[in-house]
Amino acid sequence: MIDHRAYPVDPWCLRENALHLEVLAQSESLFALSNGHLGWRGTLDEGEPAGLPGSYLNGVFERVPGGAGEPGRRVADIPDGRLVRLMVDDEPFDLRYGRLHRHHRTLDLRTGVLERAVEWSSPSGRTVRIASSRLVSLSQRAIGALSYRVEPVDGPARVVLQSELLAGSPALEPEAAEAAGTRLHLMHRTRQSGQRIGVAAEHTVAGPDGTATAVESGPELARLTVTSALRAGQSLGLEKLVAHGWSAVRSRHAVRSQLDAALARATATGWAGLVAEQRQVLAAFWNKADVELEGDAEIQQAVRFALFQLYQAAARAEQRAVAAKGLTGPGHDGHCFWDTETHVLPVLTYTAPQLVAQALRWRHSTLPAARRRARALGLEGAAFPARTIDGEECATHLPADASAFHVNAGVADALAHYTAATDDLVLDREAGLELLVHTARLWRSLGHHDPAGTFHLDGVSGPDEYSGDADDNLYTNLMAQQNLRAAADAAERNADLAVALGVSDEETAAWRDAALHLAVPFDERLGVHEQSAGFTRHQVWDFAGTGPGEYPLLRHHPYFQLRRRQVVQQPDLVLALYRRGEAFGPEQKARDFAYYEALTVRDSPIAAGVQAVLAAETGHLALAYDYLAETALLDLDGTVHDLRDGLRLAALAGVWLALVAGFGGLRHHGDTLAFAPRLPAQLARLAFTVQFQRRVLRVETTAAETRYSLLEGAELQLWHHGEPLTVARDEPAVRPVPPLPDRPAPTQPAGRRPRHRRRSEDRARTEE
Repeated sequence: MIDHRAYPVDPWCLRENALHLEVLAQSESLFALSNGHLGWRGTLDEGEPAGLPGSYLNGVFERVPGGAGEPGRRVADIPDGRLVRLMVDDEPFDLRYGRLHRHHRTLDLRTGVLERAVEWSSPSGRTVRIASSRLVSLSQRAIGALSYRVEPVDGPARVVLQSELLAGSPALEPEAAEAAGTRLHLMHRTRQSGQRIGVAAEHTVAGPDGTATAVESGPELARLTVTSALRAGQSLGLEKLVAHGWSAVRSRHAVRSQLDAALARATATGWAGLVAEQRQVLAAFWNKADVELEGDAEIQQAVRFALFQLYQAAARAEQRAVAAKGLTGPGHDGHCFWDTETHVLPVLTYTAPQLVAQALRWRHSTLPAARRRARALGLEGAAFPARTIDGEECATHLPADASAFHVNAGVADALAHYTAATDDLVLDREAGLELLVHTARLWRSLGHHDPAGTFHLDGVSGPDEYSGDADDNLYTNLMAQQNLRAAADAAERNADLAVALGVSDEETAAWRDAALHLAVPFDERLGVHEQSAGFTRHQVWDFAGTGPGEYPLLRHHPYFQLRRRQVVQQPDLVLALYRRGEAFGPEQKARDFAYYEALTVRDSPIAAGVQAVLAAETGHLALAYDYLAETALLDLDGTVHDLRDGLRLAALAGVWLALVAGFGGLRHHGDTLAFAPRLPAQLARLAFTVQFQRRVLRVETTAAETRYSLLEGAELQLWHHGEPLTVARDEPAVRPVPPLPDRPAPTQPAGRRPRHRRRSEDRARTEE
């Protein structure tokens, strides 16, 4: 676990006041920088010591042995352009030697710049100060940049800086290397996937008279060496601009030209200009996306950290996948899962909608692979894979993955909400209709009508990986129902394009009929919906006999035993209560939530955010707050087991969902935007901004009342706790918050209740 005291609470920064080598990989994930195209983990500038170093380009992968005789795919490390090694009086700067007096790092969420300040004495006793800054540009897609400065503290020192491009991955084979003047180039290809990768760097050196430079290159390395003799008060500075590019089809010369063009623009902008551009881009984002709260400084920091990471994961992805861990690490092999559309895109739809269109266009680009997968399964339409990099299925480890058709419905759901929230008719015609048509065809061919006319989807897996291959998974059925109706609506809206896709009136009628008659499993005896047909007649898992060390259950118990018991890994039916909330009445939601709360063990890091949303909606505000804290502090407390290989974006999305959809009560059905704000006792105030149909709306709530202010756009009609409300520019609307419904508190499996989150003043007294 990361020592949280090394990460002080700051509303706009992530600070590290001490270096812990034993958790270096975890800090590399926390300080990772990305723009959705390029990702740099938070490795130390010198490259060593390192926990799990990595640099990534979105879409670059290598083929590896997979399952069923098919090759798998795994994100590939690209040549590292961050490296600046330091030699002080013939001794290498290495934090494992000598004496480290100070080591601070700060990631400012408003500037997107990672800054580092170090004071170190070499084994021979020479002390130097080092200041470095690093960014991955949000304005210039191919560029990462850094500034590095060293100065002696206690007398003159001979200093050498070595700026490198280093290719250390066995997945890469060299093609070309060059070093001339202050510019470096490396070109490689991935050995199996055949993708060409180019990295180039340009430098600006600032030092006293006598400072000299030299360059060298080889198959795996290009290096600029800077030497200088410094007196006290003098410093040696280096600014490094690094360009990146890749292609599966373009020639070496074309990629080289791309790198040189990117460097030309970056050089004209300069380091200071890149920093200014970065601040400008992020200021525009925060102006329409920020979440403010009073009462819990740690969660304030966490929600901004989460939003920053979600934004930079997609900012310049531009029709590439938003992977489960973004570009913060190699976790999950760099694959994109269902949680991108179901957890991440719903946040970006209301905070940075322009990025959602790009993500959906990437899914559209993978339709040919999804259609091939459907045909291989004997189905019509498209079957999007459970996990992928390039559109091809990469899942091999769980039987449930093969039947996780709910990925289709998640894509359709993200598309429908984005289109309704933005009125983006261009995407609707260029990609949306085709996505909806082929996903609807999948459901129609996958399902069947029984003799009574009910439409069933058999042998499917919902989000809960402990209950795979079930009949009529409720989440899947309700999401498929929405998908079928959205496809029929889109075909009627774009009749000319629908004809070109072969859509007939008979087909759309069949979609609507299947949607109307889709099975909705319900246990009349218990008065609750079933997660899948027959689920509530299964034996309940022996939670009392399961020790704390047996979680996650899948690591300690056979999957066969899990799938035949009532035990839930992560919200499944409860996720349906949120994403298809209009299909349930309030009392039914309360009964369903309470029943499945007692069965859900949260063996997935993305679980707590969704549970917070439904706990808040059903009136259990203290429980919702505990779930909020669990997901908000998952990475910042270092408690998640896989933090070392990257940040789980869906868990970060859960922080926003818990606050805005949970305590803010945001719901969006069709063209209707609704809110039902209620705050737990621990929070005095919550304010957030959302974008909707070319409007910017600010919502500010306390325990007593909620204020709606329209910052941009024409007047907006919305709902507040079920009552209609119109908000106009310069005319804020204020409404009271109604009292909570009185319901008994739900229970959790033995030992799986979230840790109670005390009020901030109570925590402060305890720490004192």
